Amino acid sequence: MPPNTTASTGQQPGKSGRRKGRKARLIVLVLVLALIGGVAFGAYWSISTVRASFPQTKGTLTLEGLSGPVEVKRDNYGIPQIYANSDADLFMAQGFVQAQDRFYEMDVRRHMAAGRLSEMFGKSQVDNDEFLRTLGWARIAKEEYDTKLSDASKKYLQAYSKGVNAYLQGKEGKDISLEYAALGFTNDYKPQAWTPVDSVSWLKAMAWDLRGNMQDEIDRALLTSRLGPKQIADLYPQYPYSRNKAIVQEGQYSELTGAFEQGGTSGTSGTSGTSGTGGTSAGAAGTQGTASGASGTSGTASGTSGLDSQLGGLTRVLDDLPPAVGVNGDGIGSNSWVVSGKHTITGKPLLANDPHLSPSLPSVWYQMGLHCRSVSSTCQYDVTGYTFAGMPGVIIGHNQDIAWGMTNSGVDVTDLYLEKITGDGYLYDGKVRPFETREETIKVAGGSPKKIVVRETNNGPLLSDRDEELVKVGKKATVDTAAPDRGDGYGVALRWTALQPGTTMDAVFAMDRAKNWTDFRKAAALFDVPSQNLVYADTENHIGYTLPGRIPLRAEGDDGSLPAPGWDPKYRWTGYVPQDALPYEFDPERGYIVTANQAVIDPDKYPYTLTTDWGYGTRSQRITDLIQSKIKDGGKISTDDMRQMQLDNSSEIARLLVPTLLKIDTGDKDVREAQKLLEGWDYTQDADSAAAAYFNAVWRNILKLAFGNKLPKELRVKGQCLWVDPVNTTGPADEAEKVRECGQRDPDQAQPDGGDRWFEVVRKLMDQPKNEWWETPKAGTRPGAADRDQLFKRAMIDARWELTAKLGKDIDTWSWGRLHRLFLKNQTLGTEGPGFLQYALNRGPWELSGGEATVNATGWNAAGGYGVVWVPSMRMVVNLGDLDKSRWINLSGASGHAYSAHYVDQTDKWADGELLPWSFSDRAVENGTTDKLVLKP
Repeated sequence: MPPNTTASTGQQPGKSGRRKGRKARLIVLVLVLALIGGVAFGAYWSISTVRASFPQTKGTLTLEGLSGPVEVKRDNYGIPQIYANSDADLFMAQGFVQAQDRFYEMDVRRHMAAGRLSEMFGKSQVDNDEFLRTLGWARIAKEEYDTKLSDASKKYLQAYSKGVNAYLQGKEGKDISLEYAALGFTNDYKPQAWTPVDSVSWLKAMAWDLRGNMQDEIDRALLTSRLGPKQIADLYPQYPYSRNKAIVQEGQYSELTGAFEQGGTSGTSGTSGTSGTGGTSAGAAGTQGTASGASGTSGTASGTSGLDSQLGGLTRVLDDLPPAVGVNGDGIGSNSWVVSGKHTITGKPLLANDPHLSPSLPSVWYQMGLHCRSVSSTCQYDVTGYTFAGMPGVIIGHNQDIAWGMTNSGVDVTDLYLEKITGDGYLYDGKVRPFETREETIKVAGGSPKKIVVRETNNGPLLSDRDEELVKVGKKATVDTAAPDRGDGYGVALRWTALQPGTTMDAVFAMDRAKNWTDFRKAAALFDVPSQNLVYADTENHIGYTLPGRIPLRAEGDDGSLPAPGWDPKYRWTGYVPQDALPYEFDPERGYIVTANQAVIDPDKYPYTLTTDWGYGTRSQRITDLIQSKIKDGGKISTDDMRQMQLDNSSEIARLLVPTLLKIDTGDKDVREAQKLLEGWDYTQDADSAAAAYFNAVWRNILKLAFGNKLPKELRVKGQCLWVDPVNTTGPADEAEKVRECGQRDPDQAQPDGGDRWFEVVRKLMDQPKNEWWETPKAGTRPGAADRDQLFKRAMIDARWELTAKLGKDIDTWSWGRLHRLFLKNQTLGTEGPGFLQYALNRGPWELSGGEATVNATGWNAAGGYGVVWVPSMRMVVNLGDLDKSRWINLSGASGHAYSAHYVDQTDKWADGELLPWSFSDRAVENGTTDKLVLKP
C-alpha cells in the first residue's frame, strides 16, 4: 500500500457521516481495473499512479527562484502554514503547495474560465466553451491584469505562477493526479504552464456564480406565458422589512449627503418609491411591470409573454455550464455575523461565517496560512483562512489584527437587453450600429478545432448567438407600437459589471494586510465584483459591515427586474452608485451585525435601488433571534455558542404551517399515523427526525399542487409532464383540448424550489383560504381541492404515500437523513467518467440534518427532490480575544488526490457540526505540526 493512504479516525457509531474504508476502496479499484485492462496493467495503473501524485510533505526540496528558505508546516489534516522572509517567496511557496494538493482542480478551473474545456474533455464541452468565450472572462482578465492591477499585485501573481510552474517542472500528467492518468486513455492532453491571468480569470468565474438576480429576470419573463401580472406579483412578494430586519440598521450616513445630491438626478433617488422593492414601473415594450411588488396595473396578460422559448433556451445553456463556486444563479446563500465584546465571554468580538455553495469534491475552499517570519515593508503578511486553489492570498479569514467574512449581497449587477438585429448591426437610438466582433478558435481534444464569431452590442455580448433556441430570440416578445419591427426576432445581450476590468485582486491583498477599520474599508472599495456583504471585527473590539461593489444606476422606471429594450437609450445604465454612498455600519449600539443574504438596507432610508430580489431574511432573522436570546439579561456568547448557532435546524415554514396541518381531518388512518408525527414536534430538522421527513414531504407537495403544476414548462423539472390548457385560451379547456407539456429544467434549478421566497408567498396566502392558488384538480383516486385546507389535506395524503414508497410503510423507520443525503462528486470525471472511475473519485452518502432556508442550510430543491444541492461549504468562528482559540472546518479536505488521507478527512466532522482547532501563533502552529517541508533556493 502507498504511504499516506491510511484512514483517519473512524466515525463514531450513530453519527451521520459515513465513510467507506480507503483501503477497501483502493483494493476494489485495483480489481476492477484488472478485470477491465488486464491484471498487471490494472494493478500498476492504480497503485503506481496514486503513489506518484502524492505530494512530498517532509524533508527538503529545492525551488529555483526563491530568495531564502521557506517552511511548509502541515497539521494532522494536511492543512499547510507557510513561513517566509519576503512577499515574493511567500506567494511562490503558496503556488507550489496549492499545486501539490490541487493542480488538477486548478487546471480545470482555468480551462473553464477561459472557455477551453474542450481541450481537456473533447467535443462534449464545445457548447459550453462557445458560451464562455462569448462572455470573454479570460479576455477581460488579461485586460484587468495589464491595465488595472497594481504593480505589487502583479508581482505577487507572477511569484505565485512561478511556484505553480516549479511544481509542474519535469512532471507528466500521471505524476500530478489520478485524473490525468484517466484522461490519458482518451486524449494526449498535457498540462501547460500557469500564468498570472489564469489566477485573475477565476475571479470572473466566481463573479458569474454570485451574479445576483439574472435567473429571476429570466423566470419572470418566462412566467408571462401562463400567468398574468397579478399572479406573478404573488410569486415575488415584497420583502418583509418590518419582520425580517435589513443588515444596516444604525448606519452612519454623514458621507452620503453629498453623494445623494450629486447622483440623485441620474439614479432612482427618493421619489419613485421603487428602491429595493421593485415598485410598479411599466417600462417600454411591455417588458417591465411584473417585478417584485408589482401592483398588476402594468405589463400584459397571460399568453403575451416575451421570450418564452428564447429565454428557456438561455436557461438550458446556463444549467449546462459547470458551476464555478456554487449553484448557478438561484439558491446561493451564506451566513455571517459578528458580535462585539460587550456580549461575549472573552470581552472581544467573535465572528462567524459559513458560505453556502454547491457541494464539490474537493471543496472549493483551500485552508492555509501565509506568515512572514517578521512582518515588515518587505514581507507584509501574517494571514490565515480560506482561499481558492489557483489564487494567491486569502479570501476569507483573519490576520493578526482583524477578521472578516463574506456573504453574497445579491445586488443586481446584470441586465438582459432585447436587441433589434439588422444585417451586420443592431438598432440603437434610431440608427444602425455595427457589431463589435472577434473570432475565437476552440481546440477540441480528439477532434477538429471550431471557429466562432462573437458579436457584441453596446450593452454587451449577444448570448442569443450561442443557442439554437436563442437564435429565434424575441419572436414572442411583447413590444409596444413604438418598438422596431421584430423581423426574425430580437437578440438577447448581457450587460454585467464583471465584463469590465476591475481591481478585486488588489482588494484581496489589501484586506489580507489591513490593520484596522479604515484600512479594511479602503481595501473593500477595491472589491468591485462580485459585490459581497463584508463583516468585520478587530482585536481593538470594533465590529463593522460594508457593502462594496460596482452597482449600476438605471434610468427612472427601470428596476432591472425584466429584459429591457436595448434600442431605447433611456434603458442604458446611467452610472454606478458612488463608493462613498454604499451602505455601511460601524460599532452599532446593539452590539452585533447579521448578514444572511437579506436586504442590505430599508429602502425608506436609502435612495438607490440595489436589487428587486433580496433573499427574504428567514435565516438572518433566526440568527438575530438566537443572538438576542443569548444576550438578554446580560448573557454572554462563547465561541461554541457561535458554532451551535451555525447548526440551528429550525424550520420557519414548519412553524407557520404545522398548527393548521394538525387541525385537518385526513379521514385516513395511515395518513393520520403520519400526521401524528407533527404533534409536539419542535420544528427542528435533525437527520434522525421522522417528523422532519414527513413535514418536508408535505411542504414539497403543497408547493407542487399550489404552484408547480401551474408554472410554464421552462421552469418545471425536466421530464415532468402534465396535461395543461393551451396557451392563449380564454378559459379552462375541455379535457380533449388539453396539451401535454414536459418540464425542461434540471432538478436542482427548477421551481418552486422551496426557498424563503416561497415561504413568503405561502405566508401571504395563508389568510386567504379561498385564493385561486389553492385550487387543484383531482388526479386519479386523489381528491381535488377548492380551498387551502383541502389542498393541505391532499398534500398530506400524497406525502404519506410518497414516503411509503421511498422509506417504507413503517413510519418508525422514517428519518429526514434517509431522504436528505449528500453525495460528494468530483466535478469532471466523477460526473461524466466511466462507472469505475466515478467510484474511485466520488464519496458518500452522508445523511444530513438541516434544510432549506435554515441557518444550517443544507439546501434541497423542493421541485426536484430531497437530495442536498448546496451546503455550508465551510464553517469558521474567529475569536478575536485569542486567535488560537478560533475554530474552522472544510467540507472535504486539503487534498484533491482521491486516495490521500486528506481527501475527505474533514467531512464526517463537518457533517456532525464539529470544528477543528485553528492555530495561528508560531507556537500553536509548531505544536500542531506533523509534517514539515523546507523549500530552499
